[in-house]
Amino acid sequence: MIYHYTYESRVPVSPQVAWDWITSVDGISKEMSPLLRMTAPKGVKKITDVEVTLGRPLFKSFLLLFGVIPVDYSHVTLIKFDDGLSFTESSKMGSMKLWKHRREVIESESGCLIRDILEFEPVFASSAVAWCVNFLFKHRGRRLRRFIQ
Repeated sequence: MIYHYTYESRVPVSPQVAWDWITSVDGISKEMSPLLRMTAPKGVKKITDVEVTLGRPLFKSFLLLFGVIPVDYSHVTLIKFDDGLSFTESSKMGSMKLWKHRREVIESESGCLIRDILEFEPVFASSAVAWCVNFLFKHRGRRLRRFIQ
């Protein structure tokens, strides 16, 4: 079964500050912490530290439960990239037949809106995995609104 979810977070910052956050390894880690942590190669602080070639993996990342226990991997691959506005990641993952994550920064009067649009199909335990992904992205939104000021 393919799942579709959309999440929105309003933050009182400029689109540039929001973009810097959502493309940084530190920002992503703070959003997912303490539940998960994504690894990145040494020296990679943001996704643009690696040459972006659409459709080709930027790097392999491990997802670590509570920051230490490997539970999945992702060959982080961008299929669309509009610098400063949005990116779409469609990565090969161990737990997913399909993983597509679009992240957008939309300017508003009081700062900006960060929108996450997910489309995914788990390899197994579909409803349980969908529940976990939904929980994680709601958690990410709360942490994003808390940390990005």
